[in-house]
Amino acid sequence: MTDKFDYDLFIVGAGSGGVRAARMAASQGARVGVAEDRDLGGTCVNVGCVPKKLFVYASKFPDIFHIGNSYGWSFDSAKFDWHALRDNKNSEIARLNTIYADLLNSSGADLFSERAFLKGPNTVIVGGKSYSARYILLAVGGWPYIPEFPGSQYALSSNEMFFLERLPETAVVVGGGYIALEFAGILNGLGVSTHLIYRGQRLLKSFDSEMTDKVEQGMRSKGVKIHLNTKVDSIEFVNESHDVFLSDGRCVSADLVLYATGRRANTNHLGLENTSVKTRHDGSIIVDKDFRTHEPSIFALGDVIDRVQLTPVAIQEAMVLVDHLFGKAEQTIDYLNIPTAVFSQPEFASVGLTEEQAKEKSADVSIFVSDFRPMFQSLSGGDDRVTMKLVVDRASDLVLGCHMVGEQAAEIIQGMAIAVNAGVTKKQFDSTIGIHPSAAEEFVTMRLSVR
Repeated sequence: MTDKFDYDLFIVGAGSGGVRAARMAASQGARVGVAEDRDLGGTCVNVGCVPKKLFVYASKFPDIFHIGNSYGWSFDSAKFDWHALRDNKNSEIARLNTIYADLLNSSGADLFSERAFLKGPNTVIVGGKSYSARYILLAVGGWPYIPEFPGSQYALSSNEMFFLERLPETAVVVGGGYIALEFAGILNGLGVSTHLIYRGQRLLKSFDSEMTDKVEQGMRSKGVKIHLNTKVDSIEFVNESHDVFLSDGRCVSADLVLYATGRRANTNHLGLENTSVKTRHDGSIIVDKDFRTHEPSIFALGDVIDRVQLTPVAIQEAMVLVDHLFGKAEQTIDYLNIPTAVFSQPEFASVGLTEEQAKEKSADVSIFVSDFRPMFQSLSGGDDRVTMKLVVDRASDLVLGCHMVGEQAAEIIQGMAIAVNAGVTKKQFDSTIGIHPSAAEEFVTMRLSVR
């Protein structure tokens, strides 16, 4: 370290990646500054993963109440209070914000509650004052993107959905990715008449097509009205309602329109023009394998580099970078076989190659699928399904991909991800004794290839 600079590392953005980098660097003895003009914890804690999952939990209770009757429980007087959910969620997020602040303060890092602006390769301006830094890390995350079209000003982004004054009776959700499906499920589960509109022919297009078909079927069976191969031409706000005009000539009226059409790097008004940092057309920052930008003293990670937009990935990237800058450079990150989950209803989780990806690499692939009604539905006669899938290389017997649609998919696939990353074979799956009765045991009892 050198006293030539005010800080060894100055981090712009205190989301999951920024906070982890600050804490790890400070623990290595680095002088660290962190600037954040919004709530600590970034998107995930405040308007992403955490509040979203709480809303998902809330939206599942009607199904639980319905099934409860078959198990001898009566919930005839149950009612939902949106304000109670929203306000309790706010209290929990405030608690997490405090924890993040305590973590940063106890680490010894200096926290600035303002947005930093790049003045040059080694200088940031915060609150009108300049600070020099040996290294600068940009961890500013992403921001919801709503395309411009007639009436686009009437559409909300996912950010606003967590703070609604009232729950709508009808809603239109536009998009076909994680956020769109998750909010369509939340709204539908809370009793909102929900339309999901997507311009493509298949939801979750980057995932295994057979499994995403199961997600779509499950959503439809729960009452979400899905319109594929359909675009929104315009929105008009008439008599306190939104008329959403579609490309197929139909008009859907709704109290609320949510656009969940992706997120873009939050690089506006950051001062990148005062450096050699280069960006792509969507604003995401270009970095090398070591997260270094075209400006040697400036690094970037997390959603802002648009590599893999997942919170655990940003955290791992931060640990690798700090180890590279201040440690022994021993940590690495492998972007293969990253597990992920979509908290749609039904839930979907996945790790490894899809069937399509595996067959592009080799024709010698076996596919194992199990589709069944979960035991929880047995007394109620419900129509929820669980689908599990293994993609196996015939020559080596390696399990290349593991996918699941159904309750607790994320919890089960997290464990499967360890096995896949360790190079598990189908024979090892077959030789493992299952836990009975459980849904997860199906993964170790699939014996015959379906194709």
